[in-house]
Amino acid sequence: MTVPRNVLWFEVLLYLSLTLDAVSIAFRDRTPSAQMTETMIMVESLMAIALILLLVHFVRLAARQRKNWPRWILSAALALSVITLVQVIGARGLEFSSAIEVVSCALTAAGLFFSFTGDARDWFNA
Repeated sequence: MTVPRNVLWFEVLLYLSLTLDAVSIAFRDRTPSAQMTETMIMVESLMAIALILLLVHFVRLAARQRKNWPRWILSAALALSVITLVQVIGARGLEFSSAIEVVSCALTAAGLFFSFTGDARDWFNA
């Protein structure tokens, strides 16, 4: 079974985006403060890692097992990420971490574009 070119681009771009997200989590500031205790920071990091692993699973389901519904969940996750990113940039301005998130969202959007166009349409409709 040969994977169509657009599906391959979808897979590569989304894995790049998720890798970028994982790296940004790894370098996040974990200094405890009055607002964020050490336990809260740990729980936040574990939840972020679990979400990334879930999204990796969705990409695999869509790209390798030809499932259509994970593409829609990934699209909804992108929409929520963009809304959150706009709010963060509006509140704090463009910082290094939000610039990384902009790149991540752009990679995800490009990957999802490939998943809905060209030879990918027949892949998911079969």
